[in-house]
Amino acid sequence: MLGGLAKTFFGSSNDRYVKSLNPIVQKIASFEPAMQALSDDDLAAQTQRFRERLDAGETLDAILPEAFATVREASVRVLGMRHFDVQMIGGIVLHRGEIAEMRTGEGKTLVATLATYLNALPATGVHVVTVNDYLARRDAEWMGRLYGFLGLTTGVIVPNLADHQRREAYHSDITYGTNNEFGFDYLRDNMKYDRESMVQKPFSFAIVDEVDSILIDEARTPLIISGPTDDKSELYLKVDAIVRQLEADDYEKDEKQKSVILTEDGTEKVERMLEAAGLLEGANLYDFENTQVVHHVNQSLRANMMFKVDTDYIVKDGKVVIIDEFTGRMMDGRRWSDGLHQAVEAKEGVTIEPENQTLASITFQNYFRMYPKLSGMTGTAATEAAEFHDIYKMNVVSIPTNVPVQRIDEEDEFYKSMRDKFMAIARAIKEHAEKGQPVLVGTVSIEKSELLSEYLQQENVPHKVLNARYHEMEAHIVSQAGRAGAVTIATNMAGRGTDIQLGGNLEFRIADELGEMPEGPERDAAIERIKAEIVEEKAAVLAAGGLFVLGTERHESRRIDNQLRGRSGRQGDPGLSRFYLSLDDDLLRIFGPDTMFAKMMRSNIADGEAIGSKWLTKAIETAQKKVEARNYDIRKQVVEYDNVMNDQRKVIYEQRADIMDAETVGDVVADMRAETVNAIVAEAIPMNSYHEQWDVERLKERAREVLNVEAPVDQWIAEQDGLEPEGVENRIQAAADALIEEKSKDLPPESWAQVEKSILLQNLDHHWKEHLAILDALRQVVHLRAYAQKTPINEYKQEAFALFERMLTNIREDVTRTFAMAQFGMQAPPPLPELPDFLTHHFDPLTGEDNSDDFDGSINVVPPRQTPRPEPEALGDDPAAWEGRVSRNAPCPCGSGRKYKHCHGALVA
Repeated sequence: MLGGLAKTFFGSSNDRYVKSLNPIVQKIASFEPAMQALSDDDLAAQTQRFRERLDAGETLDAILPEAFATVREASVRVLGMRHFDVQMIGGIVLHRGEIAEMRTGEGKTLVATLATYLNALPATGVHVVTVNDYLARRDAEWMGRLYGFLGLTTGVIVPNLADHQRREAYHSDITYGTNNEFGFDYLRDNMKYDRESMVQKPFSFAIVDEVDSILIDEARTPLIISGPTDDKSELYLKVDAIVRQLEADDYEKDEKQKSVILTEDGTEKVERMLEAAGLLEGANLYDFENTQVVHHVNQSLRANMMFKVDTDYIVKDGKVVIIDEFTGRMMDGRRWSDGLHQAVEAKEGVTIEPENQTLASITFQNYFRMYPKLSGMTGTAATEAAEFHDIYKMNVVSIPTNVPVQRIDEEDEFYKSMRDKFMAIARAIKEHAEKGQPVLVGTVSIEKSELLSEYLQQENVPHKVLNARYHEMEAHIVSQAGRAGAVTIATNMAGRGTDIQLGGNLEFRIADELGEMPEGPERDAAIERIKAEIVEEKAAVLAAGGLFVLGTERHESRRIDNQLRGRSGRQGDPGLSRFYLSLDDDLLRIFGPDTMFAKMMRSNIADGEAIGSKWLTKAIETAQKKVEARNYDIRKQVVEYDNVMNDQRKVIYEQRADIMDAETVGDVVADMRAETVNAIVAEAIPMNSYHEQWDVERLKERAREVLNVEAPVDQWIAEQDGLEPEGVENRIQAAADALIEEKSKDLPPESWAQVEKSILLQNLDHHWKEHLAILDALRQVVHLRAYAQKTPINEYKQEAFALFERMLTNIREDVTRTFAMAQFGMQAPPPLPELPDFLTHHFDPLTGEDNSDDFDGSINVVPPRQTPRPEPEALGDDPAAWEGRVSRNAPCPCGSGRKYKHCHGALVA
């Protein structure tokens, strides 16, 4: 009570913090007249002046007001947009390494330019991280005009770029790209064999757009780079045939964990069928020899019982394509790990592709924590403020809207069954659409989108469906969702990146309706007509109440619901939002309190009747909080386990970097040889032992096997009765050194140095890959130690450390053995190994769901709307040769700034 009273008088801590930034905003405003008086050239020259001041010792904070004023004026001249004062506050928050929570439509893309420009001045590089390739391209092109005017360079990282293109983009002042592309480039760089082929620079500052989606939702899933293993198609098909014969009482499902386990009777039935199929060794399914078969049975159970077509995946062109649970998009080229994807392929009867083995991995938490300064922006972050602070040490600051929000958020409506709910939704949509109000409907799966579409067809309501099946059209559909009477069904609106403007979007209407019309009076007249139509239509929509957002069910996370609601009421527009729920909804069925079901059923709701109450809304919010808490625990667990691997990853990657940077690594190889000799001698000669206790034969055998030298230890003992272990070690060491010294004479020094580097790196990578596989296996079973009253994470740390020590020993021994056994002749230096073709994954270690949306550059796949653009120098100077090689909608290579089809493309045509 006292806290509420204090907040009324003094404002919340967030309000006080925002208020404390007002003096800086006023100082920025004081520079505006001076900036307006500058010529374009003088305004652009500000960048060089700021850099000189930084070189002279001034700080970024000291030049912030003037720099922000410069960006504001440049934006007015280049983009026709002036930053509002609240956007200035957002820019300050971003610069300070905090999260700016700004409502949809408040111009986050423009806000980012302020902190991006300021932090790009020291020329250490700024990364702007977006949720998909479309936004990365769009923002880089759109805001790149502003940065270019001020003399800064802009790059964009998208799939299918060559290494030299990636390197050029990363060495720009500002680099746009997706979280997956940045993370995978980091992993790829640490698999390269020389510094020159690495693409990234040292990290400095990153701004993460849709920070809650990237650092919270997707942080449950590490980034994985993997390569193919042996083909086991026949095994998958046989196991799938067996699993299909099981009945409901043969297994138990846990929908919360998305897992399935066999019952006792089910286990016996599977054992009999596996034995008949010749897949079982021995009588017991859980014997050690049957570990692999058990694994495939479990994955096949999950594929058949838990993963649904058109919800978790679709079958397209004879392939299983994953659906991203967060964005509803198709994940072409992405695959579930650990045999799950192969199990789904067997279930659907399509071609089964080989499994993959992990080559490198990292979590988003550990990737983004490598940036010395990290900030983010989103429309919904306050509900996860504690997690942002715990994991990333970032505070969430809610930025006030430029114009007060006019949207009305109505209470949820609750129905007895899903059929009643969808009938009510269809009637409500029809009612609002008929009076000219645009309706945006949010669903949680493709299946629900198409079910609702059928209900609307029965009501004769024209509508458009936006889901993974129609990926290519999504930006165009979303852009026109604000037109009078438009009905748009969307599978999750997170990260769509296109604002819904009431009356329609001018830019998209011009592109859609006048795309091929040449420049001229006729086109200008058509544009004016469209502008007039949009003004008239907007007035009609405003009169009808603005955009009506209708949620067909509550999402697991309150943030996703808020993102959907936030599409309505942008920039002070009126709006309406309402959610429709039923007892059949997944959230209520799986996570809802049992008492709620009992009370609902006792109240005897009539078919088709709706109820709504604050108690009901609170019960649903409680269910959402349960899921959020569970997901936070999952992410925290992923971080805890990856932290163990992260320490080891840093050691290996630093070792690789040192090897690549060194002119010669002869001393490293010599140290490894010395440690290997020491280990071999210590293994055969115990401390403080007599000659009779020495394992002389074992020592001789190991010296021949690893060092390729003879060690007549018994002869040495006969010659020197008081021979110490150190003496044995010194003699073997001298023989091993002499052998390598002799071999090195067969090659020129530079070739020998190259051989040493190559052998070191290849051995390091091979053993690191094997180590990752072992840690993956350990991670999956270490939780069983809890039955012995031991803490799994502590057990994992101890085991992982011991395994790492063993890996380092194996690396030293294998490097030593390779040099001792290999034959070197006078020939050209061996080329550095090529990186293998590999796949990039971003899957959930607990549910197996993949939410990666990038295409790996090593795979020759060009996704829709991602046609690679030829390099300017490859096109030549003759415009006649550009036809067919430049996209019609790409900027003209002549540099005019116009689209090719409206410039030299029109001339050629």
